[in-house]
Amino acid sequence: MTGARNFLGIPVQGDITPGATRVEQKPIEELQPILQAVLDDPTIVEFGWRQYTPYFNDGDPCEFNAHGTWVRTTDDADADEDELEMWGHRSLGDVKGGEWVDDPDQPGRRKRVGAKYEGPDESRYHRCKALEKAIEGGAFEVVLLEAFGDHAEVTVCRDGIEVEFYSHD
Repeated sequence: MTGARNFLGIPVQGDITPGATRVEQKPIEELQPILQAVLDDPTIVEFGWRQYTPYFNDGDPCEFNAHGTWVRTTDDADADEDELEMWGHRSLGDVKGGEWVDDPDQPGRRKRVGAKYEGPDESRYHRCKALEKAIEGGAFEVVLLEAFGDHAEVTVCRDGIEVEFYSHD
């Protein structure tokens, strides 16, 4: 690396290899209204996600993340968990069609434009998608890791949060 660099006023020389680039972290106060918007919906029974650091990642660095956000509504009493994940939720509806383009606000990510919502309640769908983005987007990883630990399956209900050890490969 070229140019003058220092650490606490002490000059640093040599090549510095950058580490993983992480999403800028946000405080818990910014997660609260997103979580509350979903909890305030009377048709949402519970929601949750899994968070862990993989043991092996095909040679890539093993980094903590949260994923698999799911939502159970009053219409989902008999649904399997895979029917409740946000990518194919059976009762929240979905956004169909459109075109995937590079997202100028988030380099390296893509977004869908021109898509149409199909389902029973578009605003509920978007509140749940905002929750999924907050949980899985990386901006609250420090908050989630501190609150619920590594290798955890988290279930949130109005009257409490349950954390169970999550076993994964």
